[in-house]
Amino acid sequence: MPPTTPPPPGACALTLPCGTALWLLPGRGVWWPQAGCLLVADVHFGKAASFRHAGQPVPTGTTADNLARLDALLATTGAQRLVFLGDFLHARSGAQPALWRQLEAWRARHAAVAMDLVLGNHDRHAGTPPAALQIALQEEPWAPVPGVPVCAAHHPHAVHGHTVLAGHLHPTVALQGPARDRLRLPCFAWQAALGLLVLPAFGAFTGSHAQSLPAGAQAYAIAGPRVLPVPAPLA
Repeated sequence: MPPTTPPPPGACALTLPCGTALWLLPGRGVWWPQAGCLLVADVHFGKAASFRHAGQPVPTGTTADNLARLDALLATTGAQRLVFLGDFLHARSGAQPALWRQLEAWRARHAAVAMDLVLGNHDRHAGTPPAALQIALQEEPWAPVPGVPVCAAHHPHAVHGHTVLAGHLHPTVALQGPARDRLRLPCFAWQAALGLLVLPAFGAFTGSHAQSLPAGAQAYAIAGPRVLPVPAPLA
C-alpha cells in the first residue's frame, strides 16, 4: 500500500516488505511519515574546505547550500527526527571553526528536531560532530523505531528479516536518448531481494562513480523536481 499521508511535491512512494511506507524525495532524502523521520546520506560537510586546504581551487558556499536544502526538507516534511546515514564530515582538515559556527547556528534553528548519525567510514577518520550539535551517534545497523524491522546503516548490507536504508555508494543512473545523448542522474537504488534501499549522496560536492548503481537494482531517478522509476533495462 502507498503511504496514507499526502505526498510531498514530486515524491515517489515505496512500500517496504514489512508494510512500512516511505516517500523518496527529489531533495535526496527519504521521508518515513509514520515515524516522523527524515533520512539523508553522505552529506560530507567540509569537503570543499578540505580540498581548499590541500591547495585545490574549488567553490565556496557548499555548506550553506547543504543546510538550505536540509531546511527545505525539514519544512516540507515537518520531520521530528533527522537521521544522517553516515559520512557527516568529509575529512578532519575540513573541520574548520567557520564550519562549526554555521552548523551550530543551523542546529539551534532546529532545536526541537532529534538528530542521529549512523557512523560511516569518513566519520571514523574525520571525527564525529561536537557535542554542541546534539547529534546522537549510532552504530550500524541501527533500528530507529523499536519493533519495526527497518534498519539504518551507512554501508549497504543485508540484515536478515529487516529492510536496510543505507548510503556510501552515491548511486546514479545513466539514461540514453534516441539521439545517443546521455544523462546521468542521482538516484535511489532499491534491491527488493536483499531488502536494501541505497540513498543518493545528499552533499552538494560529493560526486559519484560510473558503476555506483548495484547490479539488478530498481533505480528511482531524481529528475529535477520529481523522483521517477527508471524502466528496465537501464541504459
